Amino acid sequence: MKRIMLTVAYDGTNYHGWQRQPNGETIESVLNRCLTALLREEIEVIGASRTDSGVHALCNIAVFDTNTNIPPEKLSYALNARLPADIKIQGSKEVDASFHPRHCDSRKTYEYRIYNAEFPMPAERLYAHFSYVPYDVERMKKAARYFEGTHDFKSFCSTDTHVENTVRQIEHVEVNKNENKIVIRAVGRGFLYNMVRIMAGTLMEVGRGNLEPQDMERILAAKDRSAAGPTAPACGLTLTGYEFL
Repeated sequence: MKRIMLTVAYDGTNYHGWQRQPNGETIESVLNRCLTALLREEIEVIGASRTDSGVHALCNIAVFDTNTNIPPEKLSYALNARLPADIKIQGSKEVDASFHPRHCDSRKTYEYRIYNAEFPMPAERLYAHFSYVPYDVERMKKAARYFEGTHDFKSFCSTDTHVENTVRQIEHVEVNKNENKIVIRAVGRGFLYNMVRIMAGTLMEVGRGNLEPQDMERILAAKDRSAAGPTAPACGLTLTGYEFL
């Protein structure tokens, strides 16, 4: 028996998130089905990041155990031949049998993209949130700095989150604009359910002038989801980086 790690890229538009569920197709269920057919043994992957419905990833991590004789580095090629066009493996390798992607120190990078123009751009509709409302990006940059460091992010997670500890360490949050595209980039050791999307929705409220940058301090201290801004739409979010420390 060996443990294999996959680096998985996907367009989440047509999926109900990463985690397997009874009411819709998910990234995990597709991987399980294709691996089971390929290896002719029952396979269940363990994912590092349980991305939401409609969220994309360039580099999510999954591991599974197998008795196959296929060389680990060749599994990506064999699996990609079976996977749909919107899910593809970027690499495969053998890891230690004790390796668990959710039980080790890691650094994740998420990017939330906003297409900010007078009219929608069809080519951007699946990968960026469209808004014609003008944003003050400098105000958003000031607000983003309040997220950096170790804080209790209870105000910035879904009320459906079932975790004992809502404290997270965020290393860096930046907001940049290039022509019609605004990108919110968050780098941290871990994120709560809907956390980046709520951060993005709150920063957009700052950009519109509905909140002040210093309000982030008050919202963090409230530890109350209703204190923060709305949850930004899923299509704008992509997991762009995953690093084991």
